Amino acid sequence: MVKKIFAALLGLSLAVTSAGCAGKAGNAGSKGIKVVCATAPLYDWARQITKDTDSTDLSLIIGNGTDLHSFQPSAADIVSIKNADVLVYVGGESDGWIRDALKETANKDQKVVCLMDVLKDAIVEEEIVEGMQGEGEEGPEYDEHVWLSLRLASKSCTAIEEAIASKATKDKEKFKANLDAYTAKLSALDKQYEDMVKSARLDTMVVLDRYPFRYLAEDYKLKYSAAFVGCSAETEASFETVKFLSDKIKALDSKTVLTIEKSDGKIAKTVIETAGMSDVKVEVLDSMQSCGKDLDYLAVMTSNLAVLKDALA
Repeated sequence: MVKKIFAALLGLSLAVTSAGCAGKAGNAGSKGIKVVCATAPLYDWARQITKDTDSTDLSLIIGNGTDLHSFQPSAADIVSIKNADVLVYVGGESDGWIRDALKETANKDQKVVCLMDVLKDAIVEEEIVEGMQGEGEEGPEYDEHVWLSLRLASKSCTAIEEAIASKATKDKEKFKANLDAYTAKLSALDKQYEDMVKSARLDTMVVLDRYPFRYLAEDYKLKYSAAFVGCSAETEASFETVKFLSDKIKALDSKTVLTIEKSDGKIAKTVIETAGMSDVKVEVLDSMQSCGKDLDYLAVMTSNLAVLKDALA
């Protein structure tokens, strides 16, 4: 649907540009290079890299509680990315419209950081594991939820810092110092995840919802069972899926099962009732798919560590 409306929005964006609107990338006269980030985790990374400096003007495209999978760009959004000095986006299905917009930009000096291109061989396809309900899509679908890996976050931050420093050269030493301090924190938290998984009773996470956590599981060699793949639009689980997941939590003797943020909890409730395990807790593992500018990536991943620890206990 996004691709169908893109051509019309592009025409509108040209009109907005000619009227002098700078969109979300900043107002005319704002100080600093314009750094535009598609989603909240990327925005927070850029904010950590540029903190205590005054040479950048950060803005966020997909925010304010909008789920990135259902986001539809406005003409102002397209103007923002066309006017950006540095553009940072994932490059997956949900923000793939940005690639189309970039084909039309006249800003040849723009620095573009597409994380799917940066991370290359680390990108994996979504997979249908035993018991998971598929959607019958044709061809490979690459998992875009790369920010849920602390290790890929570190690589991504390095690419973002390099792009920003190439434009705002007067603060490049500060950017590098900020990057080093932040990636050290990412590495320390990664070690905490490693240690937790090593001491856990279980090696399998059960997510009674969509499953955007494949990169997280890959980092720590965790197995998983889930109702749907990460970008699924499904909301109703089949009898077979419910039965498989209820048998799974009984076999694991799970004390805690997982959902993602904004879940209505219906599938979790049905699976637990089917398993006859009323004492099983349901906790939220935050996938950061509908966050705004106030997101603290490290705080969320630290909270996720505690949730995952309960789920594997």
